[in-house]
Amino acid sequence: MDSLIDIQAGAKALDSIRANGLPQESVKVMVGASGGPKWFVLSGLDKALLGEYFRDRTSPLDLIGTSAGSWRFSCYSQNDPLAAHERFEQGYIYTSYSSKPDAAEISRKARELVETIVSSDSVGQILDNPVFRFNLIAVRSHGLTASERKPLQLAGLGLAATGNLINRKYLSSFFTRTLFYHPAYDTSEKPAFYHADDLPTEHVRLTATNLVDAIMASGSIPAVMQGVKNISGAPAGCYRDGGLTDYHFDMRFHQGDGLVLYPHFYSRMIPGWFDKALKHRRPLPQNTDNMVLVSPSQAFVDRLPYGKIPDRNDFARFTYDERVRYWQRVVNESKRLGDEFLEMVAGDKVRQVVKPLGG
Repeated sequence: MDSLIDIQAGAKALDSIRANGLPQESVKVMVGASGGPKWFVLSGLDKALLGEYFRDRTSPLDLIGTSAGSWRFSCYSQNDPLAAHERFEQGYIYTSYSSKPDAAEISRKARELVETIVSSDSVGQILDNPVFRFNLIAVRSHGLTASERKPLQLAGLGLAATGNLINRKYLSSFFTRTLFYHPAYDTSEKPAFYHADDLPTEHVRLTATNLVDAIMASGSIPAVMQGVKNISGAPAGCYRDGGLTDYHFDMRFHQGDGLVLYPHFYSRMIPGWFDKALKHRRPLPQNTDNMVLVSPSQAFVDRLPYGKIPDRNDFARFTYDERVRYWQRVVNESKRLGDEFLEMVAGDKVRQVVKPLGG
């Protein structure tokens, strides 16, 4: 029987896994990518990580996400992470819209979902969690990309795409990466991603007054949702989806001997949102040498309804009832990914099946 998951590792991580397996204490950072409803294919893996793999974790685990990745990780950092995950999963599946929703409606429904995931009681739990240290990225938009007038915003996005085509560094003319970081870093060692300098990066401490807005901003899809204005404690401006600069990431996440666990819906990584059509653009090898990428295998995807993982086009492709059935089926099937991951890491199987990243 074909494996349901692929496990790939950078050079350093590959040596570590082949020698020692993948004990949870070897993981120091976990990464969560943008991708809208693609995250449903990872639901079962999230539940396995929360309910079993990291259940007795006592040492700090640094979480860094954009968009859906940050929404997932806001669940990890709560006192009852599985209950928070269930609220996120079911709230997302059953969200409904009018026949032609505008940016205001989509943003309103998204905020309702975020406030369902992160209740008033949850805010303090996330900020005070000494183990699951929550961080996210949003971007502060400049010029036309900050406009809420769709034609102007699209023009700005077009210019940003052109600049990115030449070099990723030109994204800084349109967006400033903003890392909203866990308050523990004010008094403890900062992870490597805190010092990311491939693009200009601002640092804003997460607080009770900005946490929900930051989570919203991290997933505010350009030209689809409204930006989040003037977040408390952050430079004034309009904040949008962190995937614009860090769709699947291309940065150093951790220095030292620890590993970076990356549950991902794809077997490959696309650095930024504008790189989706640029097949040649991949993360730098030095940024992934300690990374462990865990993704559904093609055999697993082929057996899903429609032979694909969910995506944002499903809102237009299916009726509400069709979409709910499809997404719920994917969630149910994803439990198999979690089960297989736990089986692999419980013994020696992971040492045998791990492959070189990109190999």
